[in-house]
Parts: sequence; structure tokens; C-alpha cells
Amino acid sequence: MKKAVLLMVTLVLLLAVPVVSGASSLSVNEAMNEPNGTDVTVGGYIVGVPVSTSTVQQSNFTSDYALALADDPSETQMSEMIFVKLDAGYRSEYGLMSNPSNLGDYIVVDGTRDDYFAHEGVESVTSISRDAAEDPGTPGTGYYADAEGLTGVALKQALHNIIDDHQEISYANAWEALRNTDEDPNNSNNVLLLYTGKSISKYDNGGLIDEWNREHVWPQSKGDFGTVMGTGTDLHALRPTDVTVNSSRQNLDFDNGGRIHPEAPDTFYDSDSWEPRDEVKGDIARMVFYMAVRYEGDAGEVDLEVLDQVDVAGPYLGKLSTLKEWHEQDPVDAFERNRNEVIFDAYQGNRNPFIDHPEYVEAIW
Repeated sequence: MKKAVLLMVTLVLLLAVPVVSGASSLSVNEAMNEPNGTDVTVGGYIVGVPVSTSTVQQSNFTSDYALALADDPSETQMSEMIFVKLDAGYRSEYGLMSNPSNLGDYIVVDGTRDDYFAHEGVESVTSISRDAAEDPGTPGTGYYADAEGLTGVALKQALHNIIDDHQEISYANAWEALRNTDEDPNNSNNVLLLYTGKSISKYDNGGLIDEWNREHVWPQSKGDFGTVMGTGTDLHALRPTDVTVNSSRQNLDFDNGGRIHPEAPDTFYDSDSWEPRDEVKGDIARMVFYMAVRYEGDAGEVDLEVLDQVDVAGPYLGKLSTLKEWHEQDPVDAFERNRNEVIFDAYQGNRNPFIDHPEYVEAIW
């Protein structure tokens, strides 16, 4: 009898104790409004290194001692950032001087709200993790739920089903869209050109020398889709490009080698292939992989496929092995992530899965 009473009392006590499990992290904006001394879990994008009360380095990093986090991976305003002090145990993995490729990554930080450089901050950090499920830019268990656990053809089909139903825009409207998707983060009046990397006025567009036009990364002739809404106007594979350089690229496949292009010094080309500058090789690979998944031949659309060869007639683009190498050599960066967000939020309502989940490339090909 005593044992039974003791068991009942124990159960009542257990039920009276609240169970804490898996609380989601605060946004940067929410964490900034928490009072000093509060234990917080904050998730945000790494956008720079705070080095003084007035300076956040967003390139050419000189310190591993702290990070600036923001809710927007392309944020440049210090007022929208929270500073995270990195103790010695976190610097080698998360410090931007040692790991500049971490810029733009989404992390979740546990620590205490306390000002750093007289600015809203987090100190006494107890853990830092890269939590994709928390990342608002990587829908994870929501947007990609139907792809979880799949590989090969099954994964490719699942991703196609996820991204194929989206808003389509006209080719004429693509001009204005590209002014937003490819805006220079350091000059809001300009766009960045894909192959040359030059920053020029958003409104210097057209067909004249030194203007920019709309480059189909997957050439229109590789499937004969022209500028039809959808395949020919998909913003995930349209980029601003110097008119002359675009003309030289024509419908060449992607591969290494060739002679240097006179107007794009880090670009090489020959009779059957095009090698862009190193800084955008991964961007191009992920755009090609997107097109091969989005356009599978259903609903009357052309079936685009990536081949491990070049100069093949039909809706085919290569070279698969080279594109996979480029994908690894040039990881996803903040510009790509922001571009993906703008297309998703403002125009098409779909995403490039290979920006959100780079591991999908190897899982399919």
C-alpha cells in the first residue's frame, strides 16, 4: 500500500514539472530587444566581424574574436546586427579571419545577452551550431519535407515536384527583376555582371557595347525554348551579362580550358566550351542543376538533362563532372543566398534546392 501511494505521489510530481523541449531560437531582432543578463538562444546569418564601436568588417577580415549576426544574409546596417563574442574554443571553427567561407552561414548561438563594443551582443557563449532546421532561408522540414531521406532519381523527382509550380514572368519583366536579384550589395544603383564581375548601372541595359543584357545560363538553343515564359524566363538561370561577353559565350557548354576572353580576363573559352571566373563557377553549376531538375518534360515543357560531355545536339548541357567540381570548389555565398531569397519572396515563389542544400548534388549525380 505504501509503495502504491509513493508511486502516485511521484507521478503527480513528475506531471507537475514542465518539460522543456526544442524551443526555437530568437531572431536577431528579437534577441537585441532582450535585457542584458538574459540567457538567449539566437539564430542568424554571419554577416561580418565587429572590430570597433563603429566598424563591422564584411570582407578582408582581420580578427577571429567576434561575429556579427543578422536576420538578412545581405545586411549591411550595424543597427540590424547583434555581436557575438567568440571565446578561444570557437575561434578556429567560426572566426571569419580563419574561415572566410563562413560568411553568410546560418548559425544558432546559446549565450548571455550582454553588450559588446557598446552594442547589443551575446557573450559567455555555451554553444554554437549550424542548425539547418532553424534556418528561415532553408525551409528544411517544411519546403523540402517530401525530399527527406531520398537519393538518386527519387530525390530528383521529389525536388522537381517541390519547385515546378511557381509564378512565371515575361521576358520583358525580367529586366526589372534582374535589377533586384543581382543588385550590387555595395552600390544599390548597380548590378553585378556574371562573367566579368563588373558593377554597372542597373539602367545600362540593352544591346549596345558595354551595356548588359539577359544571359541564359542554360542556352536557349539547348532545348529550343527561346524566351517562352517559364523555361526561357526562369530567374534562377537568368543573369545580367556584358553584351559582348554574352555574345562570345553563345551556346557553349561548360568545361575547363581555352583562350582568355579579352573583356573577361578570368574567363576562358574555345570552340565547344566556356570556363567562367572562379568566383562564379559554383553559382553556374547550381543554376544548371536547378534547370535540369525543374524542367523534366511534363506539362509540355522541354526535358533538360546534364551530360558528362560537351557539344551534344538537343536539350543537353555539359560537362557534368566539371560542373560537380565547380560546385565543390566555389561554395554557396551570401550573394547567391540573397538572390535565392529575392526570387522566392518577390517573383517566382520557388527556390534553387542546390543553394539551400548543396549536398543534393552528390545525392542525385
